[in-house]
Amino acid sequence: MVTIKSKREIELMKEACKVAALAQKAVEQAIRPGISTYELDMIAEKVIRDNGGIPAEKGYPSGEKGIPNFPASICSSVNDEVIHGIPSKKVILKEGDIVSIDLVAYKDGFNGDCARTYTVGEASAPTKRLIDITRQAFFEGLKFAKKGYRIGDVSHAIGEFVNKNGYSVVREFQGHGIGRQMHEEPGIPNYGKAGRGIRLEPGMTLAIEPMVIMGNPDILQLDDGWTIVSRDGTLAAHYENTILITEKEPEVLTIC
Repeated sequence: MVTIKSKREIELMKEACKVAALAQKAVEQAIRPGISTYELDMIAEKVIRDNGGIPAEKGYPSGEKGIPNFPASICSSVNDEVIHGIPSKKVILKEGDIVSIDLVAYKDGFNGDCARTYTVGEASAPTKRLIDITRQAFFEGLKFAKKGYRIGDVSHAIGEFVNKNGYSVVREFQGHGIGRQMHEEPGIPNYGKAGRGIRLEPGMTLAIEPMVIMGNPDILQLDDGWTIVSRDGTLAAHYENTILITEKEPEVLTIC
C-alpha cells in the first residue's frame, strides 16, 4: 500500500532526511587514501546518533535463512561492488578507488535514505564519467517525479539516459517508497516503459536510486549474503535521494 504523508509526517520525514544528509556529508569529508570503510561507518553512526537518530541499516534483517542481519550503519561498496558492501577494518581505501556510501537515518518514527559514490583521491576520466552519469540519471528521473506522472515515467527516464550513455542499470534492485518503513510501496525500477505504474500524488515520499554498472548488467551476490558485485568486474556507481511529491516541483529532502 502506498502511503500519503500528512503535513506533520512530512515535517518528521524532513528531519530524518536532514540527519541522513549530515551523515553522508561527514563521510564524504573523511574519505581519503588509507582510511578503512570501518572508520567511515563509525563516523556515520556518530553523526546520526549525535543528531537524535538511529542508523536504520544496522541490524536490518537479511530475509535469508542462515544470513545474519546487516552488521553496520552504512553500506560501503568499493569499485565493482554495486550495493550492500559491508564495512570492514580490512578494507582500506586507496588512491583511484571509488566507494558508494548508502545510509539510512531513522528519527522520530521516520526514515531518510541517501547514497553517493565518491572517488578516493584522483580517479580516471572514465571513472568520473560513470559517477557523473549515475548522478545525472537520478535528476533525469526527477524530472518526471511530479503530480500526474507515473512511476514508469521515472523509471523509463533513468534507464534511457543510462543506456544512451553506454552503461547498464541493475535490474534486480530498485528504488522504493519510504516513510515509517525503510522500504515501502511502490517499487521504482531503474528501467521500464513510460506511462506504466501508479500515478504520483502529493504527499508521496520516494527513494529514487540509480545503480549503474560500467559493463554489462549481470550481478553476483558474495558469500557474505549481502554484497552485490558486477559479474564482469567492471566499476559500479550508486546515487540516491529521498524525495517528496508536491503540488508542483518535487522536493529533494536529502541534499544539504
